[in-house]
Amino acid sequence: MTPTATTRAGKPVGRVAFVGAGPGDPGLVTLRARDRLAAADTILIDQLNRDELIARFAGSDVTLVDAGHGEHGEELTRASRAKLLVRTAKALGGDGLVVRLLDGDPSLFSGFAEEALALHKAGIPFEVVPGVSAASAVPMYAGVPLTTQQATAVHVVDAGDRRVDWAPAVPDHVTVVVLGAPETLASALGGLLAAGRSAETPVLLTERGTTTQQVSRVTTLGESAALLAESTLIFPTLAVVGQSVALRSELSWYETKPLFGWTVLLPRTKDQAGATSERLAFYGAHADIVPTISVEPPRTPQQMDRAIKGLVTGRYEWIGFTSVNAVKAVREKFEESGLDARAFSGLKIAAVGGVTANALREWGLVPDLVPSGEQSAAGLLADWPEYDDVLDPINRVFLPRADIATDTLVAGLQDMGWEVDDVTAYRTVRAAPPAAEVRDAIKSGAYDAVVFTSSSTVRNLVGIAGKPHPSTVVAVIGPATAKAAEEAGLHVDVMAPEASSDALVDALAAHGLGLAVAAQEAGGPVRRPSATKATARRRAR
Repeated sequence: MTPTATTRAGKPVGRVAFVGAGPGDPGLVTLRARDRLAAADTILIDQLNRDELIARFAGSDVTLVDAGHGEHGEELTRASRAKLLVRTAKALGGDGLVVRLLDGDPSLFSGFAEEALALHKAGIPFEVVPGVSAASAVPMYAGVPLTTQQATAVHVVDAGDRRVDWAPAVPDHVTVVVLGAPETLASALGGLLAAGRSAETPVLLTERGTTTQQVSRVTTLGESAALLAESTLIFPTLAVVGQSVALRSELSWYETKPLFGWTVLLPRTKDQAGATSERLAFYGAHADIVPTISVEPPRTPQQMDRAIKGLVTGRYEWIGFTSVNAVKAVREKFEESGLDARAFSGLKIAAVGGVTANALREWGLVPDLVPSGEQSAAGLLADWPEYDDVLDPINRVFLPRADIATDTLVAGLQDMGWEVDDVTAYRTVRAAPPAAEVRDAIKSGAYDAVVFTSSSTVRNLVGIAGKPHPSTVVAVIGPATAKAAEEAGLHVDVMAPEASSDALVDALAAHGLGLAVAAQEAGGPVRRPSATKATARRRAR
């Protein structure tokens, strides 16, 4: 139990944790930072957009406080932010936790010192969770080490500081890192040039570092001001000045990923898209999740209740799961009834594919049957044993499925001698159409690829948002989904070698790499599919 925090006067107050948010990639957040975000009652946030970070790690009932702006939209000073933090902690009470989320690492250019001193003066306890600093992480994501055998010193500068003494940053062996808004970078780099650093010194300019929207440009110190004036760089921006910038051509590892910079449309519900989104991010892509269905309980739960009771009392020899949603529906019924995975003892379990099998393993259940070939109802039937009245003491199968499931599996099992309880475990309802700008993006080719994980996602996406543009790469999880896509008038570019979301994303990455290699061999630039939409005129065959 966490002890109650009090001021020196004995009044209960909230605890405060200064948490480093890292440079941008949520995967770079420390484990302790995740713990504090999950436990936070209130989060004070300013400057950068951290919606993804908070959505992934913070609780759904957390209170967000804007520490960057006042009631009338004015930008708060560091002193005002410190006062706001003290007021928030005092108002929360002794059992509460306030997380002060700071960009990068709290120790660098964050205002931590002023805010921590204010807490100390008010007698409010605090802790610090260090974070990964943008000063080191962003250059590495751009393929630029800060030190080498020749570059033996590092000088980190806030671009907005007018009192910088540039003299220590002039020697060639010093790598200079400048952080700040684009409008202040030009002045800072100009100061370094005026102090005597060679105009030919390489300069790296990176915006939105460590994210899938990262953009890097290489110039020289003498030409950097002109490039900054012409560019559309946005905050945050980081500049690296030094000889090690020249190594980027050989050491760039992040921006050369096969799907780097791609925006991939993922028509799935948010609670099912996490693993696929993370794998796309591994290859450098950003996933835009557009729910196409809403999963709802059955209209009449009595049939499901009877089936669960029959499962516990030994009515069934097999239970067959044909989707992750079916696993979730049965698991929720178990929890409602006070049951756990032990109730499956003696029951044989079948899963239609790898994704469903993984959902069962997360529950502590190992399926007895997963198709060795095509991961579909047909593939499941191909491996399902026929009923044997000598070997099988019970001849009944429980199939918890969607209300729109086809009869293929039921009919096939009945042909093999099994009696089947085909039970509606959940309903799939077509989701509301996405926002107009998303529909326009789908139809106009703003997406580089779309990933379909089932036939229903094809039909529902086309139904609520229209067909993707011909330039958009279409990736499908298997033959049945490919057929649905072709029936919808789409050209299938990528099909997973096995029916799993990991295999599907891997196949898409291989396709992206192939496009890049072909462009390079042809002597042309490597462009994302959305950048070629003006000339793309593919049609379904």
